[in-house]
Amino acid sequence: MSALTGKRAVRTTGAPRPAGAYSQGVVAGGLLFTAGFGPQDPATGEVPEGVGPQTAQVLRNVRAVLAEEGLTPRDVVKVTAHLQHLKRDFAAYDAAYREFFDEPCPVRTTVGSDLMDILVEIDVVAVLPGPGTPG
Repeated sequence: MSALTGKRAVRTTGAPRPAGAYSQGVVAGGLLFTAGFGPQDPATGEVPEGVGPQTAQVLRNVRAVLAEEGLTPRDVVKVTAHLQHLKRDFAAYDAAYREFFDEPCPVRTTVGSDLMDILVEIDVVAVLPGPGTPG
């Protein structure tokens, strides 16, 4: 952890490597913030067809970063999702999303965005367990 900023990077081979100057995740202030992940398989770089399978792969990528810190989707409190085709793909995206999150679901913002050759990108904020908190 950097003494000056109180933050530290999180790295895992279970999620795609950064394609630019950013971390897969950063821990700061008792929270884990993930990068916005696309649907690339971290081992092959392949992207599945369709928004449902892409959403599932994105959330597996996010889950890998969470797991690196001993967290699960249950620890996620905020999700921001970007869809290439918001109106067309929302229902299929939401159905795949529901497979990863249980009640109470995290708060979520879903917006339409101009994405580069993918249909969905998602980033999350998760709460790290505090001292003495079961984790």
